[in-house]
Amino acid sequence: QVQPVESGGGLVQAGGSLRLSCAISGTIFRINGMAWYRQAPGKQREFVADITRGGFAAYADSVKGRFTISRDNAQNTVYLQMNSLKPEDTAVYYCAVDVGKGTYDHWGQGTQVTVSS
Repeated sequence: QVQPVESGGGLVQAGGSLRLSCAISGTIFRINGMAWYRQAPGKQREFVADITRGGFAAYADSVKGRFTISRDNAQNTVYLQMNSLKPEDTAVYYCAVDVGKGTYDHWGQGTQVTVSS
């Protein structure tokens, strides 16, 4: 069973940086897209960024220019470098992967990111 496991969350002051990691474990034949989503208290889960196997990345407008997604195909790992963090970035961040069905159907448990003002 494919299982993403996030790490790297924590508490940071506004303007600071964090790097999230997500390692994919289990029986993996091929991972296509890898993505980060987030959910703030009282809000719906929202898209943050994703990256294709070939390295093409897409970002939500709210994080463009501040966040960078990357992946290591050999290690089945995806990263999210978050710079210039704002209090509104506070959320639980989730990793999700597409293992060939064209949808993000394997999700991690999430890691909390808190940005203080």
